[in-house]
This record gives sequence, C-alpha cells and structure tokens, in this order.
Amino acid sequence: MRIMNSFINDIFEKVAQEFSRLARINKKPTITSREIQTAVRPVLPVELAKHVVSEGTKVETYFKLTSRAGRSVGLVFGLANK
Repeated sequence: MRIMNSFINDIFEKVAQEFSRLARINKKPTITSREIQTAVRPVLPVELAKHVVSEGTKVETYFKLTSRAGRSVGLVFGLANK
C-alpha cells in the first residue's frame, strides 16, 4: 500500500508543478480545464492521460450543470515573482 501511495503522491506532485508552471506562463492565478488537460498529458502515459481527461471533463460538466449560475471551474495558485 505504501508503494501505491508513494506513486500517487509522485504523480500528483508532477502534475501540480506543471499546473503552477502554466499559471506562471499565462500570468493568471487560476487555470482552466484546458490548462489542466495540457498539464496532465506530458506527465501521464498516453492511454491513462486520455482516461483522466475524459473523466475530468465529465466531472466539470456535472459541476457546471449542478452549480448555481454555471460558474467557471478553476484551481488557484499563488504566483511567486521569479
């Protein structure tokens, strides 16, 4: 179980670094579903990335349909000046 936990933490860390990099490049504190898809593709193997993007799209669609006023979905990152 520790091996699987380590694997998941490692993947999450790599994807989060890519999210942060994209937020800095776009000079925005939030990233959209498009940036999330862009960040996941180089980190995960092709077939797994396809499934992740597909499931994420389903979740985003469900969230937008069930939330008030169809507000947008995004993750917020603090941007450090580098």
